[in-house]
Amino acid sequence: MYDRGTMELTMRYTTTADGVRIAFATAGHGLPLIRAPFAPFCHCQLEWRQGAFFERLSRHRMVIPFDVRGTGLSDRNVEDYSLEARMLDIDAIVDTLSLSRFALHGIGSSGALVISYAVQHPERVSHLILDDAFANGRAYQERPQRVALGLLAEDWEAMTENLAFLSQGHGGEDARRYAEYLRACTTPEGAARQWRAIAEVDVTDLLPLVKAPTLVMLHQGLRNMSADDAREMAMRIPNARLAVLEGKQGDVDSVLSAMGDFLGDEGSTPVARHASAFRTVLFTDIVGHTEMMQRLGDAKGRDVLREHERITRDLLKQHGGAEVKTMGDGFMASFGSVTSAMDCAIALQRGFNAQNQEPGTENLNVRVGLNAGEPIEEDGDLFGATVILASRIAAKAGAGEILIPEPVRHLLSGKAFTFSDRGEYEMKGFDDAVRLYEVRWQE
Repeated sequence: MYDRGTMELTMRYTTTADGVRIAFATAGHGLPLIRAPFAPFCHCQLEWRQGAFFERLSRHRMVIPFDVRGTGLSDRNVEDYSLEARMLDIDAIVDTLSLSRFALHGIGSSGALVISYAVQHPERVSHLILDDAFANGRAYQERPQRVALGLLAEDWEAMTENLAFLSQGHGGEDARRYAEYLRACTTPEGAARQWRAIAEVDVTDLLPLVKAPTLVMLHQGLRNMSADDAREMAMRIPNARLAVLEGKQGDVDSVLSAMGDFLGDEGSTPVARHASAFRTVLFTDIVGHTEMMQRLGDAKGRDVLREHERITRDLLKQHGGAEVKTMGDGFMASFGSVTSAMDCAIALQRGFNAQNQEPGTENLNVRVGLNAGEPIEEDGDLFGATVILASRIAAKAGAGEILIPEPVRHLLSGKAFTFSDRGEYEMKGFDDAVRLYEVRWQE
């Protein structure tokens, strides 16, 4: 679907001074930004594949994510997780790439790591970003939510599923997939060792010593983070600013906007965005795409995708839709008219249904989701809450279904469309439940 990156991620290895092999990656050009992830759950290659954050950030600067020792593609058989040892991971990457100056981005448990590194190397760190981060590991782990997770320590599967919900607010299938990602990042034993090491770290006294301009970001929707702690951190760090963001960590737009404003001062190109006109955004996605490609193989599977692309592009053109992007197994398109968008969505389902009736053809089962509003336009692409919600709505649809939110149904009032109330759904990154309606295209 929409949240897939298109730029290549180049994976590399380096060896630390204490002999640990560290996996890191590079993408993009410009001001280098080293991203220290939330440990012990990090796997930069999988994260790149599953999310839009890296790909969009790398349009304007060189992004350097890495897997901290004991996680992802880095060495797993590691005993030393001390703060001093983990700083060697960054040193090795800096030396390998011959970086003289760079921005440093620390998430969650890596907050203490990047704070310490910035204090020890003020000549290297141009900007410091603390993203839902904490300086005192023990205080963080003693919060009620973390204590509750500790009770599940013997049940690795249950713990990761609960952590998925706690950290991201995912539910249902989303929670299952994110929990699978967490389990791919490390082992139960490795996670336990890292959490014990993190609990021993408190760099609160170092905060006044940070020289680099600092951005402290906090997502209001995270249950395990304290707004008071973020404010105190921003107050104690000289030349720091605080950005309180709505929702949870899945809201890529708000994070990129805050980071773009902050990093734009020193030679990097700021994100150029402006509000576009009122548009209806349409997403399509082939249901069972991965299984189909595995069953048919690359060559035959690609033939099926070409037919899917031909039908989609022909009908977009007929109904005045503009193709924004294709994600291989789906499309994102925009329309100036909500009625034209709905006519196109129905034509798509009827077109694929007719194609499926042809003898010897592979069935193409497509889901469609729409939303309307004023998205943000950047370099021919569309972003913002309107687009994110359209993508989330499409993900809720089943094979052969078209789903729309209640405001779009009201915009279509009096038109010759038939709807079926599907009830309210919780959407990742949105505080209020969204009432969805299925469009009855076969009637």
